[in-house]
Amino acid sequence: MTHTETEIASQPECWSRAVELAGSAALPRPGERVAVIGCGTSWFIAQAYAVLREAAGHGETDAFPASEAPLGLSDGGAPGRSYDRVLALTRSGTTTEVLELLRRLDGTRTTAVTADPDTPVMTLADEVVVLDFADEKSVVQTRFATTQLALLRAHLGEDLTRAVADAERAVAWPVGAELVDAEQFSFLGRGWTCGLAQEAALKMREASRSWTEAYPAMEYRHGPISIAGPGRVTWMLGTAPEGLADDVRKAGGTFVAADADPMAELVRVQRVAVARAHARGLDPDQPLHLTRSVILSS
Repeated sequence: MTHTETEIASQPECWSRAVELAGSAALPRPGERVAVIGCGTSWFIAQAYAVLREAAGHGETDAFPASEAPLGLSDGGAPGRSYDRVLALTRSGTTTEVLELLRRLDGTRTTAVTADPDTPVMTLADEVVVLDFADEKSVVQTRFATTQLALLRAHLGEDLTRAVADAERAVAWPVGAELVDAEQFSFLGRGWTCGLAQEAALKMREASRSWTEAYPAMEYRHGPISIAGPGRVTWMLGTAPEGLADDVRKAGGTFVAADADPMAELVRVQRVAVARAHARGLDPDQPLHLTRSVILSS
């Protein structure tokens, strides 16, 4: 069994442990105006959390890739947007764009969620939440991504009992040959699950070099559905818009959806990605052209 498979299977336990940390005073407080930053997977988790936080009435929340966040001073010297707190999501604690942004901030409260307590982010952020039990040996990020989202969802007051139970079923779910052999995947989301759809597509690309796309579900009919057809999968994370499944099937495509917590549905996607990697002779622990953290030379 690869590291990735072991880490995927551990997610129900990790989520339960994250719930126990949800009362951390380091996390954004109700009423604060918050910017959430990250790179790659962490940016997609930031998108999901931003939607959930605003929907829960906790305050205005924006998500940015760290390299494009309009915070601090812009390149032209103009002041950027103002926030009460910046929340940085970074598994490694060493990602160049995240660290550079934290160094640039002056007077804005900062919190980091990380997996490694022995990294520069520990001193650059004002407050830190360490999820070292969810750290990973695989380059492909699975359990840390979902565990930090479990932490943030629980902090918003959500009960994750069902999500954990759904994840336990997801790690035991038999992966079908139709998904392993499929030519192409389109992942769809609505609201907070749009970020999860992007993460699902990224995971499938990283682990198995698959052709994947991701869209808001209601936008899928506005052009992207033209790719649907035999051997191609449209996978909904969350509740599908009425009639969409029929539209995909009429085009000859396979439509996948489940009445499960969308985070648990992401676990199923991760398992398909690993199965596809094995079928293609790829190592899901070491995807091509990727490293655990992007550290740029100065």
